[in-house]
Amino acid sequence: IAWGWGDSAQYMGPNIADNASGVFFGAFALFAATTASIMSGAVIERIQTVGFVVLAIVLGSFAWVVAAAWGWHADGWLVTKFGVHDFGAAGLVHAVAGFFALGVLINLGPRIGKFNADGSANHIAGHNMPLTVVGLMLIIVGFWGFLMACVIVPGEAWSWFGDKFATIYGTPITLSALSFNILMAVAGGIIGAWIWTKDPFWMMSGALAGIISTASGLDIYFPALAFIIAFSAGIIVAPAAAWLERRGIDDAVGAVTVHGTIGLYGVVMLGVFASGYPALQGEGVATISLFGQIVGAVVFFLCGFVPGYVVSYILKGMGMLRVPEGAEIAGMDTVKVPAQGYPEGIPTSPAPAE
Repeated sequence: IAWGWGDSAQYMGPNIADNASGVFFGAFALFAATTASIMSGAVIERIQTVGFVVLAIVLGSFAWVVAAAWGWHADGWLVTKFGVHDFGAAGLVHAVAGFFALGVLINLGPRIGKFNADGSANHIAGHNMPLTVVGLMLIIVGFWGFLMACVIVPGEAWSWFGDKFATIYGTPITLSALSFNILMAVAGGIIGAWIWTKDPFWMMSGALAGIISTASGLDIYFPALAFIIAFSAGIIVAPAAAWLERRGIDDAVGAVTVHGTIGLYGVVMLGVFASGYPALQGEGVATISLFGQIVGAVVFFLCGFVPGYVVSYILKGMGMLRVPEGAEIAGMDTVKVPAQGYPEGIPTSPAPAE
């Protein structure tokens, strides 16, 4: 057991010649967990744990993996036939997860009290805005790890150049340029969202939207262009969420918009601004085009929405999707967890005399 058996030993055991296989495994596990995390924000406060686990498995081990095989690999048909380029997984992770969540939300339904009889929506505020902002900041910081994990390190068996960093498509990249573009994306998204909304939640969500909107082309964009695209995404994100809400969709944290809508927006924007650029390394390879990126966006949408809707529909029919009304009103922490999250609901008792 300590040394393993077969070919797996060289990847999972001590091997000083291999510096990155374990890192890559961890990175892909992170991407899978990220998809479930994106969905979780949209469905909070009314989904059954068993239903969520089933959906997370389908999303994290199937839906985004199929999208990655087709559009995030040098031999994927979206890349070779249409020149699809999605370096930072704006489409194949964020959009797939976002629209998977949309399919689930259609069957799950809104939270109790979200919509009035006339269809108008009520704002259900989070319990602590400062903690919400801190949490969003942690996600922003985590994006550096997420996006750096999209880079192929030099000297590995699958590296394209041997001694240089490259994208999954083999196109050249440097960590310095990538870091600077991420900073520009954060800045553009924050500024755009703040100008449009003056709301702390949407300001920090705008930072996420800024990163996601530029993720497909962070290896290609000039920093000023990354800022402009991110700025536009920051302006778009709140109105897009409001539009979805007017259609009766209760997305508790705006995950469908921030990750789904903005993810596809980022995929398409690369076709607008990088048309003609090689989609991958090599001679006579397919080039990036607006048409190709639109095709990729449609495929990513379907990879997310279709399984999300179908599986959640089946779970709904089996009674495994939504918690009972009483549990939702009481609060799922009090019903499902043998502890209360907030001291206000815990009865006090006098301390025993010494």
